[in-house]
Amino acid sequence: MTDHSDIGALLGLSMPVDPDPLETREWLEGLASVIAREGPTRAAYLLRRMTEAARGQGVEVPRALTTPYVNTIPLERQAPFPGDLSIEERITAIVRWNALAMVVRANKASSELGGHIASYASAADLFEVGFNHFFRGRDAAATAGAAGGGDLVFFQPHSAPGVYARAFLEGRIGEAQIGNYRREVGGEGLSSYPHPWLMPDFWQFPTGSMGLGPIQAVYQARFMRYLEHRGILATQGRKVWAFVGDGEMDEPESLAALSLAAREGLDNLIFVVNCNLQRLDGPVRGNGSIIQELEGLFGGAGWNVIKLLWGSNWDALFARDHEGALVRRLHETVDGEFQKYSATDGRFNREHFFNKYPELQALVAHMSDADIDMLKRGGHDPVKIHAAYRAASDFRGGPTVILAKTMKGFGMGSAGQAKMTTHQQKKLDNETLLSFRDRFMLPLSDEDVLSLKFYKPGPDSAEMKYLLSRRAALGGSLPARHTRAKALAVPPAASFARFALEAQAPRADANGDARAQSEMSSTTAFVRMITQLAKDRGLGKHIVPIVADEARTFGMQTLFRGMGIYAPHGQRYEPEDKDELLYYKEARDGQILEEGITEAGALSSWIAAATSHANHGVPMLPFYIYYSMFGFQRVADLIWAAADQRSRGFLVGATSGRTTLAGEGLQHQDGSSHLVAATVPNCRAYDPCFAHELAVIVEEGMQAMLERGEDVFYYLTVMNENYAHIDPTAALTQREGIVRGMYLLKKPAKAPQVRLLGSGAILREVLAAAELLEQDFGIAAAVYSVTSYPELQRDGLTAERARLRALAGKGGNAQAQSWVAQRLGDAVTPVVAASDYVRALPELIRGQIVAPYATLGTDGFGRSDTRAALRRFFEVDRHHVALQALASLAAAGSIGQELVAQAAARYQVELPEAPSWRR
Repeated sequence: MTDHSDIGALLGLSMPVDPDPLETREWLEGLASVIAREGPTRAAYLLRRMTEAARGQGVEVPRALTTPYVNTIPLERQAPFPGDLSIEERITAIVRWNALAMVVRANKASSELGGHIASYASAADLFEVGFNHFFRGRDAAATAGAAGGGDLVFFQPHSAPGVYARAFLEGRIGEAQIGNYRREVGGEGLSSYPHPWLMPDFWQFPTGSMGLGPIQAVYQARFMRYLEHRGILATQGRKVWAFVGDGEMDEPESLAALSLAAREGLDNLIFVVNCNLQRLDGPVRGNGSIIQELEGLFGGAGWNVIKLLWGSNWDALFARDHEGALVRRLHETVDGEFQKYSATDGRFNREHFFNKYPELQALVAHMSDADIDMLKRGGHDPVKIHAAYRAASDFRGGPTVILAKTMKGFGMGSAGQAKMTTHQQKKLDNETLLSFRDRFMLPLSDEDVLSLKFYKPGPDSAEMKYLLSRRAALGGSLPARHTRAKALAVPPAASFARFALEAQAPRADANGDARAQSEMSSTTAFVRMITQLAKDRGLGKHIVPIVADEARTFGMQTLFRGMGIYAPHGQRYEPEDKDELLYYKEARDGQILEEGITEAGALSSWIAAATSHANHGVPMLPFYIYYSMFGFQRVADLIWAAADQRSRGFLVGATSGRTTLAGEGLQHQDGSSHLVAATVPNCRAYDPCFAHELAVIVEEGMQAMLERGEDVFYYLTVMNENYAHIDPTAALTQREGIVRGMYLLKKPAKAPQVRLLGSGAILREVLAAAELLEQDFGIAAAVYSVTSYPELQRDGLTAERARLRALAGKGGNAQAQSWVAQRLGDAVTPVVAASDYVRALPELIRGQIVAPYATLGTDGFGRSDTRAALRRFFEVDRHHVALQALASLAAAGSIGQELVAQAAARYQVELPEAPSWRR
């Protein structure tokens, strides 16, 4: 039978003085009786009904989203610890030392290298219990209700030295590597934080940019369910673990997807928030309680919350605290005070914490100052951690968060434990190093300590045998990135884009005039292609269409009924448009991921699919289509993380450019995404105009990613402007040029006097400008379609390097020419480039063009108007292109300057004094 006073202690928040203690005790005794007789589930139900009844009668019942400041799992419900606690503590101590030595060594070599000690010092036990008992490796055998394949673990980036130190003990990383921590150039070394690009066989997830790990973890867990529900891969039993800092939870991305995880019942997801109460500069919530705040946030979002606050040596204190004084004292202590208690000793803690109330003073009267000093936080007690992890792993129906209270810099003594400056602590004096050795009872001599010698027990030692046996039992080492996915055969473009590759018979418009073919936008062309790809017998099920609540904008509603929208619980309602052909269809095995208005969420979902080849051994091909303005500008940090993870897939910027979206205006019109894309090393960005160009690029991209296994992703921009697409017959002979970034689209009947470059939305204006030049001035113009300025720039830099290497006697090729030089090598005939993006984009290739070169672009703020008005305003319409061509010819002395003035008057070009970017 539970002692009634214990219940009072557990509920002992800061409350007013009880006017009728006897009546209160009777209610509490009744509650205890229900719990003992019918269990906690029944008790919870009765409490909910009582609360509802009270509110129904006008009683204001506080909506409590927090619980007492004690461990969620009481001692009597604590799972037994299955390991050898003594050996595990010795292993953890060794890992702690090697992690510390790694950082201090590096900073003795150079103060430029940096590194972090304190974060791992606080998280070491949290990691090690996981490594020894919970984290399933890739080779974990499938058991009843569990699939092989292993867990996905997002590690705190500042704790990377600890992960390296454990990998050193496991034999996965050599002493030379940990000895070269943060020294990667020119030899064996280790990256500062988790970087899959830099360490492709080790790290799975880059978490160095705060907040991106939590949101990606949610969508990785959700994508595992997606694979399961679509019958692609069995994922039962696999978990996603995300280790994050309490300060990191201030990032908006950290909390952005909490409701999704709860709504979809992701019980394969576990967050472990390392609540050491400190961020980089000081307390996370000096005047409050970050743990109580996070409990309210997660609990309110529908998560299972486990508070892991106090170690085993607090159990006796709570058991003897019959009046609830200890819980009340904990509640009134703010985090700034807890930090102070962590940074001081037992005597200070006795005087300032326990001696505040006589009941607490008596509670610890039998304890020495040393005993008080050794009272552990829950996040430093492997027994308590194991109990929390076991409860989280066994929980069903939703995600779990473990709020683990720790000390930043635990074990670093007066040099670093809970100090304001501990995050920046990278060097330790000899006294501190020796004290650390003694605190964790490491078998190191004074000489070993002062020389920062790495320690690795012999292969026959109890520690090494235990460590390796535990990882073997759990399926191998973590973290580990595997790329064993089989190549997928890519269907030819003719099978998914026949409409774009074959000339269509002319048809008459409303006035009886013949047109080359029916008009459509390049967005429509893309949707038609992805529709056909999804039907392919081999590739179809691997296609993952992703939208952020804009499917109808892009004409993708045609996919709703055929593919279905993924919903883990199916469709529990009859949609309003049920009687329509293209009704809104949700299904448990739906293929489309409709993420709602969250670009960060949709991009995280795309990353989960784009890394499936490495994380699940199953290649998937995601197409995330979105307003192009809301991509690189809005979630560029996540795109960079995707690049680091070696993602494979297509990002499709729809309604792209600054002048195709027309009336939407400034915040929606994109003039910079291709320029930003050019900075991402493994992003291949294309701005096609015509459907045949898009088809060739999609085919090439699929071959690169799925057949050749290249760790690249593609950024494609498509427009919502309807226009006739040219006969592709001749252009398709230029496949190499389409892929490499530029090809000759229109060759004049005579030698060209000027060469015009156009891309995307403005290519048709450039073609029209060529006609104006011929028609009005008899000037022959060659028109080149530039599908990718970034690819042309990289090609040029490659050729330039080859020439430099040859000159330096390092091999190379002194005659290497870029693709641009091969096509535009003429040094006399002027070149004019026009783009729907900022002028800096076509400027990327200026160094490769020896002829006079002028660029036109859409610099400045966007605004609302018609397409024609916008193009005229930004000076990228056909008249401005023609005018610039004439000006370039006049500057070269090929025509008289008076023709430029005539053209300006003829085309009514105003050329105001202030350019567009100043208006």
